[in-house]
Amino acid sequence: NDSWGKQYSYALFKAMSHMLCIGYGARAPVSMSDLWITMLSMIVGATCYAMFVGHATALIQSLDSSRRQYQEKYKQVEQYMSFHKLPADMRQKIHDYYEHRYQGKIFDEDNILRNCELQLSEADPNFVTGMLSKLKFEVFQPNDYIIREGTVGKKMYFIQHGVASVITKLNKEMKLTDGSYFGGT
Repeated sequence: NDSWGKQYSYALFKAMSHMLCIGYGARAPVSMSDLWITMLSMIVGATCYAMFVGHATALIQSLDSSRRQYQEKYKQVEQYMSFHKLPADMRQKIHDYYEHRYQGKIFDEDNILRNCELQLSEADPNFVTGMLSKLKFEVFQPNDYIIREGTVGKKMYFIQHGVASVITKLNKEMKLTDGSYFGGT
C-alpha cells in the first residue's frame, strides 16, 4: 500500500544490497532519507572499491611491463605469420629467434644505453662517441655461422651475452665469451 516512489526506493535498495554483497538484514534503514543516504554511501563505497582494484591491477601489470611488451609484440608477429601463411619451419625459426633475442622481455635498449655512461679505458672521447654511434645490435642463433676463416671481414663483433666458437681450418675449436670480440678488416 506504499506509494510508487517508496516501493521503487526499497526495491532499488534491495537490488543494490544484493549486487554489492552488503547485508542489511539486522538493521535496514527505516525512513526514506536513511534509505537514500545508505544507497548513496553504497555507491560511493563501490566506486572507491572499484578504483582501488583498478589501481592495484595497474600497479601489478606495471611491475613486469617488459614481459607484457614482449607478449604484445610476439602476438603481432604470430598474427603476421598467420596472415601471410608462413610455413611451419619458418614460423619455428622466427619463434626461436624471438625467444633467443628477447628472452621473454623487451627493453628500450637505445634509450637505456643512451642514458648509461659507457667507458672505454684510456680512449679519446671523440673516438668513443663515434664508435658507439656506429654499433648495431645483432642476434645469432645457436649453430649460425657468423664468419668463415679466410674471408675478408667487413664487421667487428663484440659478444655481449653468449658464447661463440671459432673453428680453424685444422678443426681446432676456441670459445669466445661475454666481452670478447672478433672480426674486423
